[in-house]
Amino acid sequence: MEEKSACEQNRIKFFPIMMYAIVMGMSGLTIMYQKAALWLSMSAWIGTVLMGISTLLFCVITLIYALKYLKYAPAVQKEFSHPIRLNFFAAISISMLMLAIVYKEVYPPVAALFWYPGTVLHFYLTMYTVSFWINRNQELEHSNPAWFIPIVGNLLVPVGGVGFASHGILMYFFSCGLFFWIVLFAILLNRIIFHHQLVVKFMPTMFILIAPPAVGFIAYFKMYGTIDAFSTILFNLALFFTLLLAFMYKNFVKIKFFISWWAFVFPLAAMAISTMLMYHETKDFVLRGLSYAMVAVTSVVIAVVAYQTVLHIKRGEICVQE
Repeated sequence: MEEKSACEQNRIKFFPIMMYAIVMGMSGLTIMYQKAALWLSMSAWIGTVLMGISTLLFCVITLIYALKYLKYAPAVQKEFSHPIRLNFFAAISISMLMLAIVYKEVYPPVAALFWYPGTVLHFYLTMYTVSFWINRNQELEHSNPAWFIPIVGNLLVPVGGVGFASHGILMYFFSCGLFFWIVLFAILLNRIIFHHQLVVKFMPTMFILIAPPAVGFIAYFKMYGTIDAFSTILFNLALFFTLLLAFMYKNFVKIKFFISWWAFVFPLAAMAISTMLMYHETKDFVLRGLSYAMVAVTSVVIAVVAYQTVLHIKRGEICVQE
């Protein structure tokens, strides 16, 4: 009760860095509807409205967290030194990269304003996070799918970076993201199978397993413009993890709400976009049906998560202590 009371009395001090996951999710939803308008003949206005909402959320969350840093710098430093919460700082740069993708086809100059600083910031956060893992012994129980967040961001750089940077620079980020995805997946699989299960509030982060191959597939296509054996493997791996988590739905339906629920949204949106892209290139009618299904599922999930988020914010139940 004391922790909850403290949060209610000073929401800025206890404002969690994980709130940037909301921007990631909303930006992913925006891109999904932008592509659905192009490839599935859905209404374009949905993507336009979501673009404004995503941008506003990023500005509001950034303003609040900047205020937290100015007033309670030690609290921010504590989060930045936490073995789990550290990974969510990369959500800041990922949000910027996602917004760059959102604006890329609509307002390229605005996209550039997000992409360049987002790329530089993500480069720094990737280096800092990996060096943090190396310099400080990590407990196996600290490993969780949130570790993928700094890595997935590297795969996003080439998605929005075509035309902004050379192929060599984009390939650098793609290579690093792909390599560390494989390494971290092996560590995480070892933890899940042979050691303690994930804490309940981190179970939704299992959906992040979908993101690296799904985003990797999109990035590869953006750079090379072709559907070949390698890109198909990436897509099929993303599809496998999507089907696996759908098969394990009972693990998620009764979980109490945590801000980590937003981990459901971004990977589902990435998978929906990947499926629509694969359908657009192959014209496979099965993929057309799957595209509509993924758009529908992602929309329902984000509606539920958004509703629960607003509800818990009103109650003052979203704090760093979670």
